[in-house]
Amino acid sequence: MDYRYKADQLKARSKQFAIAIVNLFRELPRTDEARILGKQLLRSGTSVAANYRAACRARSKAEFIAKLGVVVEEIDESVFWIELLAGCRILTPLQLKNVQVEANELLAIFAASRHTAKRSLKLND
Repeated sequence: MDYRYKADQLKARSKQFAIAIVNLFRELPRTDEARILGKQLLRSGTSVAANYRAACRARSKAEFIAKLGVVVEEIDESVFWIELLAGCRILTPLQLKNVQVEANELLAIFAASRHTAKRSLKLND
C-alpha cells in the first residue's frame, strides 16, 4: 500500500468518525451537562478529520508532523470526552462502544504515524 492510498483511507475514516460524533451528539439527552460535554466532543471529534486533511496538505515534513500533532491531541481529547460521557452515565457503555473503539483505534494510528514521521525526519537530518 502506498502513502497516498493510506492517506485517502484515513481521510475517509476520520470523516466517518466525525459523522458518527455528530450523530451521537444528536442522541444526547437534553440536559445541561450532556449538552456541555457533548459540545466539547463535537468540537474535538469533528476537528480530527479537518486537521488531518490539513496535515495532508503540509508543505514540509516538519509541518506535517506539527499538524499531525494537533490531530493526535484532538482524537485524544475525543477519547476523554467519550470516557466522561460514560463515566457520568450520560450514555451507556453500549451506546458509546462503537465510537469509543474507533476513537481509540484512530488515536493509535495517528500517534504511530506521527512517531514514524518524526523518526523519518531525524534519519534524514
